[in-house]
Amino acid sequence: MKPTIAHYALTGALNALWGASLPATDARLDLGEARLGTLLLALSLGVLAAMPAAGWAADRWGARRLLRVTAPATALALAAPVAAPGFTSLLAAAFGLGLLMGALNVALTVRAVAVERLRRKPVISLMHGMWTLGAVAGGAATAAALHAGAEARWFVAVGGLALALGFAATGRRLGPDAPPPAPTENVAGKGPGMGALVLLGVIGAAAFLTEGAATDWAGIHARRVLGADPATASLVYTAFFAAMTAMRFAGDAVRTRLGAATTVLAAGVTASAGYALVLLSPLTGLGTAFAGWILAGIGMAVVWPVVTSALGAAGASGRRLSTVGAISYGGGLAGPAVIGFTASASSLSAALVIPAALALVVALAAPPVLRALTTVDGPQGRRTGPGYVT
Repeated sequence: MKPTIAHYALTGALNALWGASLPATDARLDLGEARLGTLLLALSLGVLAAMPAAGWAADRWGARRLLRVTAPATALALAAPVAAPGFTSLLAAAFGLGLLMGALNVALTVRAVAVERLRRKPVISLMHGMWTLGAVAGGAATAAALHAGAEARWFVAVGGLALALGFAATGRRLGPDAPPPAPTENVAGKGPGMGALVLLGVIGAAAFLTEGAATDWAGIHARRVLGADPATASLVYTAFFAAMTAMRFAGDAVRTRLGAATTVLAAGVTASAGYALVLLSPLTGLGTAFAGWILAGIGMAVVWPVVTSALGAAGASGRRLSTVGAISYGGGLAGPAVIGFTASASSLSAALVIPAALALVVALAAPPVLRALTTVDGPQGRRTGPGYVT
């Protein structure tokens, strides 16, 4: 399991290195808001385009082999966007990086499911917690280097090379993939049917949009709506991120005790309550907003790990995992725009009603779908699989 955990941590650092380098690229090419948005759209389109093919590749060649190829390649590809001489080449480089990121994401998900099958207990939330820690470390290292005067293009190139070497070293230690369990849902013998996949994808999209609303808008809400100074506003985001990280490390134990369906029910209710406090904060003050964002982070931290674990327990193939992932990440990518357009048409407080409602949708819609994916066997019809209890 340790090499897979290391891959999650390194991937978090990789994403942070990309994100933290964007301001330098913006300044070097004088992109502006519109072209920066187009750049991020190109990256996102690459991610979504790669996911179906990556799911097919994981089924054909195995997640271990796919991870060994995509992880170092993605790290090396970080250097292309920051070295691009113009906007057109920057878009091409970002789309290529997005393709590799999408394939890497699928490989990681399929591999995490395989590890959980081998260990026969929940571990996926822990892996996502390591991703978060890797992102924090990568972002801090990049910020420190740029603050010290390092040239962004060289730092990202060197950092990408170091990550590629780390991926290569841990990739050699990856054990064999676990064989999938017997499928539990459709008679074709291929695991969950398309209806369940679409439902879980929509649930994942709702969760990602709710999470993205916090990461993108928590600080802005504190500053614009509540009148907090910039330093205090940034602490609101930090509180959300810290709560999410802590819950991810506790998430596997919670899921073992409560089961997948009850865990997601509690998660959605908690996040919805958190957003309710955020919506009340203009009347009650900044402290209420802090409490609300902390509850939102605690709630949203475990939804995606539970969804992927349930799919794995139900015998989902790599293609089916990638289908759910593409739908879910598509919702997450659309989230910031939805919130932004709604805020511009009305107000930011009104826009935050959307993630509050979606958190409640997760709480109500996810448990029945997760229960339907649960394996039922044995003379007493006991439900089995990672994180399930009767």
